[in-house]
Amino acid sequence: MKRRLFALLIVFSLVFGLTSSVFAQSYSFTLEKEEVHVYWNDDGSMSVDYVFVFQNNPGAHAIDFVDVGMPNYNFRNSSITAEVDGNPVSISSDYQGSGSGFAVDLGSYAIPAGGRGQVHVYVGYIDEVLHLDDNDDEYASAVFGTTWFGSQYVTGNTDLTVSLHLPPGIQPEEPRYHTPESWYGNSEPESYMDGNGRVTYTWHDPNANGYTQYTFGASFPKSYVPASAIITPSLFDRLGISEDDIVGALMCCGFAFFFMGIPILSGISQRKRKMKYMPPKIAIEGHGVKRGLTAVESAILMQEPLDKVMTMILFGVIKKNAAEVTKRDPLRLKVADPLPQKLHKYEKEFLAAFADGKNNRANQRKKMQKVTVNLVESVGKKMKGFSRKETIAYYKNIMERAWKQIETANTPEIKSQMYDEALEWTMLDEDFNDRTRDTFNRGPVFVPMWWGRYDPSYSRPATAASRPFSTPSASAPSGKSVASSMPQLPGADFAASVVGGAQNFSEKVVGNLNDFTSGVTKKTNPIPVSTSSGRSSGGGGCACACACAGCACACAGGGR
Repeated sequence: MKRRLFALLIVFSLVFGLTSSVFAQSYSFTLEKEEVHVYWNDDGSMSVDYVFVFQNNPGAHAIDFVDVGMPNYNFRNSSITAEVDGNPVSISSDYQGSGSGFAVDLGSYAIPAGGRGQVHVYVGYIDEVLHLDDNDDEYASAVFGTTWFGSQYVTGNTDLTVSLHLPPGIQPEEPRYHTPESWYGNSEPESYMDGNGRVTYTWHDPNANGYTQYTFGASFPKSYVPASAIITPSLFDRLGISEDDIVGALMCCGFAFFFMGIPILSGISQRKRKMKYMPPKIAIEGHGVKRGLTAVESAILMQEPLDKVMTMILFGVIKKNAAEVTKRDPLRLKVADPLPQKLHKYEKEFLAAFADGKNNRANQRKKMQKVTVNLVESVGKKMKGFSRKETIAYYKNIMERAWKQIETANTPEIKSQMYDEALEWTMLDEDFNDRTRDTFNRGPVFVPMWWGRYDPSYSRPATAASRPFSTPSASAPSGKSVASSMPQLPGADFAASVVGGAQNFSEKVVGNLNDFTSGVTKKTNPIPVSTSSGRSSGGGGCACACACAGCACACAGGGR
């Protein structure tokens, strides 16, 4: 009896020991090598190619699943393929990492304890991965963070290589790489054109590890991807207000803010967005100023209100004797036939809107919108390869110098002459109306030679072609300037005529500025289409702090 009991105890101990060893088995492996290729495509999507080389530790659990974290939930399962040592395997939803992702089911190709194997994973389509660059509104920010494995599973170092392939067509001098995060290798990547002609940045560190997320990124001109592919920060993002702050405010202020404040703020944000008619164009710092732009083209670059731009063109064609105002209210233009030489293309197109003399306002607005669309596209082409910020600063300086010369002129004659010569440049000033009133509030103004073509109330004398307007006196004293022989107006009346004429043109011809500009914006800089995606703020709490508002990294991992 004792011997039978002793034998049972031995059997029980053996069974318990075997069971304990089975349950004690855990994942334990070395990620010997990892190679990642990230492709940002011309449609704004991302493709990712991972190659993992695992060395499973002796006595460890077989590597039967590999968890792969994703940047967000907007990846297509149908675009995912995986293989182990060249053998196709399936994709599973049994993802055990944090955030979003999927699992590779190695099945019969599981890597046993002490074994070695290569796992290749390709994800063909991930959406919503580009953000607006924090430092330059004309650039998109592309940021990627590697997936990682739980530190309790990984031993040893990893020979890690990460390559970012930018959208097709980008030139080598255009993009800028971001300084990597959590990276101990060389921060400056190898830069080259890959086999498909894409600008590529590659970082390599033979002493990385598999349990850390490394973040890499680059910024490139937005013009290489659709505007709708770039996630722009909301008003709250720009103000640095988090979702928790909003919830707290709602708790304190009540639901009145939710029903009234948010729609109002959203409406303001949308209206401001619709007024930005310039499309995303290349604006490379360090490539200098684009000289030779006209005042009108500079206004387009600065995204001045389009009613002001149209008024600038109006003044330009009148000064060049290409048109005259025959009636102010409603505005009617008489277009010269034939047209003078050396008119700009946009001036000819502008005049064509009024050439039929029918004064169909809806038709005129439609044609002027077309003028603006063509002008925006023309300026965009001229600016390619030049710095937008430096160019704007350059032309603002021209505007300020023009005003300074006018404001410091010693005599009314010189002041009037300088204002005539620099009128369109002074209109670049946001305070053009007030500054014109302040500058000409006192003293007489010698109106320019073309004033009669702008103001129908001025009659043209039949004599002296050099003096086409009536003057207070029969002739100018000898030794006086040409300006002094020209007709005069009280300064306040002159300023009121200039400002009032511009406002009248805006109200009666352009009409509702928001509607007019929106008609241009939807063609030159369409508002990104919002989608109802399955994005979630849960599932591991992605807490990435990527540079340049490019929080499009693979903020998921920590799995098997």
